[in-house]
Amino acid sequence: MPPLDDLTQAANLSYIQGSMATPILERDHELDLAHRWRDQQDEKALHELVRAYARLAVGVASKFRHYGLPLGDLIQEGNVGLMQAAARFEPEREVRFSTYAMWWIKASIQDYVLRNWSIVRTGTTSAHKSLFFNLRRLRAKIANQEGVENLSEDGRAQIAKELGVSIEDVRLMEGRLSPDQSLAAPVGAEGDDEWGDFLQDDRPNPEEIVIGMRSTKARSEWLNNALKSLPQRERTIIEERHLTEDVVTLEDLGRTLGISKERVRQLENRAMQKLRATLSARLNEEAAA
Repeated sequence: MPPLDDLTQAANLSYIQGSMATPILERDHELDLAHRWRDQQDEKALHELVRAYARLAVGVASKFRHYGLPLGDLIQEGNVGLMQAAARFEPEREVRFSTYAMWWIKASIQDYVLRNWSIVRTGTTSAHKSLFFNLRRLRAKIANQEGVENLSEDGRAQIAKELGVSIEDVRLMEGRLSPDQSLAAPVGAEGDDEWGDFLQDDRPNPEEIVIGMRSTKARSEWLNNALKSLPQRERTIIEERHLTEDVVTLEDLGRTLGISKERVRQLENRAMQKLRATLSARLNEEAAA
């Protein structure tokens, strides 16, 4: 039997070849499939729509291979974005599904890279994401111009200006993009001490965890129920703006939902007021019980 790595590569190659060989849909047929999926929950239509544009996930994933993550995982994350696009696509807007899906595929893969690239969180704003995905390229470009290996302060200032972040953000991202060091690595050439031995554990002890489990679970249930009471668009805005690690900007949400940035802000404020009122009422009920 071939080694597991060989089987994985063969499976990836077979999937890529199959995806690239699947023909692109005609516009009318694409819209028909989108309507059937959205209005009738026709899973065959969904499968055909997603299969036809799986090549987009493969193409975007291939551009992120240099981050050292498995290509198969990147493609799967791209497929997650493709499914999200299919779930949110509004065919009456007369936009090609491929154009709409590209944003979701890229966002899904970028989020995966950010989650798995380093044990250190790399930032949540769109500017920090841009810094993460462009720092290596800009650093190499400036280093070639200056004839040095490391960035100078002028070079950091140039990158900060181009990407709309602070010089300190650039400096911090440089450190975060450095290879992670194992906590099991020895401190020095002699002795048995490891870096992990010097880290203080500030986490709550088991007793404190057990005490807090009930209240934490209750609060989560309250929040989930309050979210379910919101209209779908307001719920989406709250989830993307407040309940994910990588916060989506107002501008990006507006583009996705087909509304202005200011309208997203208004819906967000209204939804937050509704949530506060619902949670406050539930808290009063618990206090009176």
